[in-house]
Amino acid sequence: QILKTCNEAAYRSLPPSQIVPALADEGIYIASESSFYRIMKEADQLHHRGKDPAPRKVAKPAAYKAAGPNEVWSWDITFLATTVTGLFYRLYLVMDIYSRKIVGWEIHENETAENASLLIRKACLAEGVSERGLVLHSDNGSPVKGATMLATLQRPGVVPSFSRPSVSNDNPYSESLFGTMKYTPAFPSKP
Repeated sequence: QILKTCNEAAYRSLPPSQIVPALADEGIYIASESSFYRIMKEADQLHHRGKDPAPRKVAKPAAYKAAGPNEVWSWDITFLATTVTGLFYRLYLVMDIYSRKIVGWEIHENETAENASLLIRKACLAEGVSERGLVLHSDNGSPVKGATMLATLQRPGVVPSFSRPSVSNDNPYSESLFGTMKYTPAFPSKP
């Protein structure tokens, strides 16, 4: 009876945690929620039951090892508060993974691929990085994946590396640096 109920049109996209209360609202009690889960597990029906497609598996990005300076860079953008509530500046920051040296940074009023592209070009020039093989790791933000940014990376042969969607710890160096910066006593308490 549990399996028959779970597979009815009204309940087939719901988990037991929603089926049991829905039945209770109709004055029907078949079994406890844990019994629903147990029986559905035995029948191999405890998979994704929603109307939307099951979440897709995203492979972990390729691992790159920095054995020396200017081999792997990490970059990201963070918000900096202003005196106007809801208005922020964006800090673009590029750091070398091996030495933890900040190789480039700029502050802009908006987030664009053009700003990011210019920063990367300036950092490459300042560090004398023109050879192929530099890996630039970042999250999946729109400035990072913009056509201007990708064209800038392809010209000198920079290898782009991206985090998985919604996985902030795939870019830990930049995130950690932003946390350290914002919580250091020298950081202004008011914008």
